[in-house]
Amino acid sequence: MRSTFIVGGLAAAALLFAGSGAMAQAAAAPAAKPGSKANIDEEIKMLRKDVRAEKSKTMLNALELNADQTAKFLPIYKQFQADLAKLNDLREANIREYAKNYATMSDNKADELVNQAISYYKKRTDLIANYYDKIRAALGTGTAARFVQVEAFLDNIIDLQIQSNLPLIAAPASG
Repeated sequence: MRSTFIVGGLAAAALLFAGSGAMAQAAAAPAAKPGSKANIDEEIKMLRKDVRAEKSKTMLNALELNADQTAKFLPIYKQFQADLAKLNDLREANIREYAKNYATMSDNKADELVNQAISYYKKRTDLIANYYDKIRAALGTGTAARFVQVEAFLDNIIDLQIQSNLPLIAAPASG
């Protein structure tokens, strides 16, 4: 029960960020048993796609690029989004593992999950730094810096939505 709540929380977090377009797609999705793994997996897949699309629109609006700059930026950003999606697969797997073990969490499992989360954040930071360099080379420091700012802003929103839907790990027993 807790596991479904936590994974469902992930889908809800993505839905909150993605907005009404995601809701319409989710409503049009093939019917599956509510709360079933197949249904949750499909919702997460669709919502992640919508989040990426919304992020792309927001990024392009914030960067205020002309047509030539946009033509240089889009292939770089498309590859960034693909690399970030692969990285986010690790995050999703870690959240699913948290959900699976939530009710019976051991110290060892908690330590493993925390270290995987820390590794994810380090890799995400490295990825952004790598693409900062690529965008700076193609479009200059100002545009690359704005990319990092907007990406950090959007990541913070998504992080907050996900984390606000995950229950805190159980407090240790006093003793």
